[in-house]
Amino acid sequence: MRLHTETACRRGGALALRPQDLDREQCLVQLREKGETVRWQPVSPTLMRHLISHNEQRGDGDPSAQLLRYRNGQPITARRYDHLWQRIGKQLPWVATQQVSTHWLRHTTLTWVERNFGYAVARAYAGHDGKSDAGTTSTYVRADLAEVATALAALTGEPHPLAPAGNSSR
Repeated sequence: MRLHTETACRRGGALALRPQDLDREQCLVQLREKGETVRWQPVSPTLMRHLISHNEQRGDGDPSAQLLRYRNGQPITARRYDHLWQRIGKQLPWVATQQVSTHWLRHTTLTWVERNFGYAVARAYAGHDGKSDAGTTSTYVRADLAEVATALAALTGEPHPLAPAGNSSR
C-alpha cells in the first residue's frame, strides 16, 4: 500500500517494477506504466529500504525480473491485488463500502498533492505527459523531480535527498 500511496502508481506500474528500477542513492523508482509511459518517481528512504529488503528476501537475483513477489519467490499477479482488497474489505468493512482500491489510493494521493502543491506538481506526480490533456495550462506549466520529491517529503514526513532542505511543505 505504501508504494501506491507514495508514488500514486497504477497496479501495472507496481507489477512492472524491477530491482534495476531502484535508484538507492536518489530514492527514486523507475515506473513503467500505461501508454508505455516511463518516469522516475521519488520515494521515501523508508520505502526504498523496504523495497530493497523485499528484493533481498524474495528476489531471484535477476535485476530485470519482477520485484514484487510472494514469500515463495514467485512473482505476484494482478489477481493478488484483487484478492488482497477482498481480504482487507472483510477485515475493514468501510474499505468495501467505500470501494477502496489501488486506483482509489492513486486518486487520493494525487488529490492531496494537487491541493497542497498545485496542478503542475500533481500532474508530474501522476506521470501525465500532457499529450492528451486539453488544458491550456498544461502546455506551459511543468514540475520537476525536486518539486515532486518535496511533495513526497510533506506527504510522508521524511526528508528526501532531491527535496531542497527546509522545503518539505508550503
